[in-house]
Amino acid sequence: MTKKITAALLGAGGRGAVAYAPYALRFPDEIEFVAVAEPDAERREKFVGMYNLSEENTFLTWQQLLDGPKLADAILICTQDQMHFEPTIKALEKGYHVLLEKPMSNNPEECFVMGEYAKKYDRVFAICHVLRYNDFFVNVKKLLEGGEIGSLMTIQHLENVGYWHQAHSFVRGNWRNTAESSPMILQKSCHDLDILSWLVGEECTKVSSFGYLSHFKEENAPVGAPKRCTDGCPVRDECAFYAPRFYLIDKNDWQGKYLRSYLTNDTSPEGIMKALREGPYGRCVYHCDNDVVDHQVVNLEFANQVTASFVMNAFSNLSERIIRLYGTKGEIYGDMDRNVIQVTHFTSGITKEIRIPASDTGHGGGDDGIMKDFVALVQSGEGSHSRSSAVVSVQSHLMAFAAETARKEQRVIQMSEYVENLRQTTTV
Repeated sequence: MTKKITAALLGAGGRGAVAYAPYALRFPDEIEFVAVAEPDAERREKFVGMYNLSEENTFLTWQQLLDGPKLADAILICTQDQMHFEPTIKALEKGYHVLLEKPMSNNPEECFVMGEYAKKYDRVFAICHVLRYNDFFVNVKKLLEGGEIGSLMTIQHLENVGYWHQAHSFVRGNWRNTAESSPMILQKSCHDLDILSWLVGEECTKVSSFGYLSHFKEENAPVGAPKRCTDGCPVRDECAFYAPRFYLIDKNDWQGKYLRSYLTNDTSPEGIMKALREGPYGRCVYHCDNDVVDHQVVNLEFANQVTASFVMNAFSNLSERIIRLYGTKGEIYGDMDRNVIQVTHFTSGITKEIRIPASDTGHGGGDDGIMKDFVALVQSGEGSHSRSSAVVSVQSHLMAFAAETARKEQRVIQMSEYVENLRQTTTV
């Protein structure tokens, strides 16, 4: 019988406590959480109750947990972006297997160091690139590897973030400001650059990018719009981003079920309105301290001469990913959020459609998929075989940093030069 592993959680927020940890409740014979570090008292106590943790294994900060003796086989690090590097290094040094929420870090030098640490330690060190584990992209990968469209030539990939998701997370929320979190191409779209790298299967050689923060700015505020939506906004009936309408909706989808829980632990109408009056999510989207882009395009060249273009767009009704892959014998069209893949062959002209069964877990089953893979790898000790190991994940992270440099400096980045500069300036 396979041994059940034990785990500790750093950060009992939306990803740690909602996306990943519940796997242990569904599969208690595979993994058990035995410790948590979370500064928010209500979230911490809720997690302690759900997983029946002891008081001595309950901590306010990651430092307190990692300063003590090793408590588990593995650790899930789901803190904010700028709080990934130090706990990861300390956890690896302490002997933990590590599953780290993306992005690895908001600093390219730290990402590079973590990639080197992944080679140094004989442990499982995986990054939460969950798209590599969802059934949609797994099927696309199988089609490519099976030669379904011949030799791959180019890819067009679109991420429509969704106007409501952009406003919540990247204008009002935790990832609105590069200095406090990460640039958009890293925080939101490192998933996409990673999946392109995985599908192509070769190293990226060149990167260029264009993108701007064009709309969510002070000068675009409607006349008379106050600093907060709750302060009697005169254009509330015509503003798509009016906060009370945003968060008081009653819809049975991600927006309706989960968005409110990110505002406040009290999701009653009264609790939500209090959070909007006092917290960041009640601010007018034109009067925030955001600086991340609201649209961006990235062009990529790979070592096998495959080219790819990626577009991130905030101005869409749906939050969705759409991909087109063009080969010498045919093409693939895929809509991840509708779970549809269409393959067209040039010679026959016939298009076949593949329907992917819907998943009850996040990212089309990717959240559960990476947990299942991580648990199995910890049980076997085969860290280097992770589909999303830090050794391979660091490559797409550096692509994201290079894209941001290319965007700001309006030039093409040679990836070999970019990586070599990091190597020469970084001490491991």
